[in-house]
Amino acid sequence: MPDMPEKVAFLFAGQGSQYIGMGKDLYEAFPEARAVFDQADRVLGFSLSALCFDGPLSELTSTKNCQPAVFTVSIAAWKAFRLQVPSFTAGLSLGEYAALVCAEAISFEDALYLVRCRGEFMEDEAIKHPGKMLSVIGLDLTNIKDICREANVEIANINCPGQVVVSGGIKEIKDAEDLAKAYGAKMTVVLEVSGAFHSSFMKGAADRLAKELDKIKINVPKVPVVSNVTARPVISPAEIKENLIKQVSSSVFWEDSIRFMLKQGVSCFFEFGPGRVLKGLMRRIDPTAQLTSIEKKEDILNLGSANHGPDQKKLNKKLNLVTLL
Repeated sequence: MPDMPEKVAFLFAGQGSQYIGMGKDLYEAFPEARAVFDQADRVLGFSLSALCFDGPLSELTSTKNCQPAVFTVSIAAWKAFRLQVPSFTAGLSLGEYAALVCAEAISFEDALYLVRCRGEFMEDEAIKHPGKMLSVIGLDLTNIKDICREANVEIANINCPGQVVVSGGIKEIKDAEDLAKAYGAKMTVVLEVSGAFHSSFMKGAADRLAKELDKIKINVPKVPVVSNVTARPVISPAEIKENLIKQVSSSVFWEDSIRFMLKQGVSCFFEFGPGRVLKGLMRRIDPTAQLTSIEKKEDILNLGSANHGPDQKKLNKKLNLVTLL
C-alpha cells in the first residue's frame, strides 16, 4: 500500500521569544521574507526590520514593538518556507494572529495593524494596573488552582504538563510564588513581561481591541485555526473576532490545543518564528510528536523546502501540502 500523507499543523511563536538579530538571515536569503519585512516597515511607518535586526533590546522588548516584531518574523519564516494548506494552524497567544494570516482569515496588513494596537493597549493597561506573570514548574493543575484561590491570582497559560503561568498584582504574584514553593514546585520564574497578561487586568485592552476588530475584514479560514480560548477550531468570522477579544484577558489553553490536534491525527508539526519555545513545550506534551522549527535560513535549506532544495516534490507528497506559486 502507498504511504498515506501525514496530517500537518503549522504553529506560530508568541511574545517572549524575541531576540536581537531575529529574522535577519531570512531577510538576506529569501525574497519572500524580505518582502514581508519591507511591507511591515511601510505599514507601520518605521523600520521594524532594523529594530528586529539591530535592536536596541529595550525597544524590541517593549510590548508595543515586540508583538509586531515577533509576528512579522513568524510570517517571514512561513513565507520563506513556501508551503501552505496544513490540516490545522495554531499560535501561542500573539502567534494566533500569524496562524490566522496563514489560514487566510485575516490579511497580513490588517493583522499587523491589530497586533500593534494590541501591544499598545496591553502596555497601557500594564501601566494603569501594574502586575506580573509567574511561571510555575512541577505542580499539577489542582495545586495551581488552589494557589490561585489563596493568592488571588489567575491562570494565564496552561502550556504543557507541569508548566503553568499565573498572572496577578505584584504583591499577589509574590504570594503565589511563596505558595508554589510551599506546595513543592520544582521551579518558579517571574517572567520578564510588563504586565499581568491573559488576566482580568487586561480587560480594558480587550475592550479597546474589540473596537479595532470592528474595522477589520475577517474571512472564513481556508484551514481550521485552533483557538487559544477554546482549544478547538474556529471557522466563523464572528467566532474568530470574539475569541481574539477574549484571548487578551483570559487563559491560553496551549496544551489542550496541541492535544486536540494530536487526537485529530496530526503527526507532524512545523513551528515558525523566533526561538524554539513551542518545540520545548511539545517535548513535554508528547515527546513522540515530530516538530520542526523554521526560524533560520539553515532550517529551510537543510529541509530542502521552499523550492531551494531537490526534495520539494517529495516533501509535498509526504505532507499533502500545496506549494505557493
